[in-house]
Amino acid sequence: MADYPQLLHTVLDTPEVRQLAEFYRLLLGLQYRPGDEPSADGDDGVDWLVLTDAHGNRKVAFQQVDRLERTTWPRPDVPMQMHLDLTVPDRETLEIQHRRAIDLGAELLLDRTDDPDEPLYVYADPAGHPFCIFVA
Repeated sequence: MADYPQLLHTVLDTPEVRQLAEFYRLLLGLQYRPGDEPSADGDDGVDWLVLTDAHGNRKVAFQQVDRLERTTWPRPDVPMQMHLDLTVPDRETLEIQHRRAIDLGAELLLDRTDDPDEPLYVYADPAGHPFCIFVA
């Protein structure tokens, strides 16, 4: 039996590391890896952060870049390149999470909640990375 590489976490580039980490921490109910918490003075100047689940498993990381071109999806000028799929169990929860995402700073790119088989919303996070929340 072969040993396969294991996915540690997904890394998102961003010009604002702490801001994007906070967005996903609040959206997904994650926590900072020990040592990655915000500094007391609020000026931590970090270029790399990791979020984990309640068991300490790494879920998503954030890496500083000087410039990030936002996707223009659904126009093809700047493709998505990658996106995160997030699921909820039912339409009621979809609407609750939709409001939370918008309140946290997500930009709605597509509303496909009229689809009877797979209602979904597509957003851009504050750095412009696309992600979906849908009923599955």
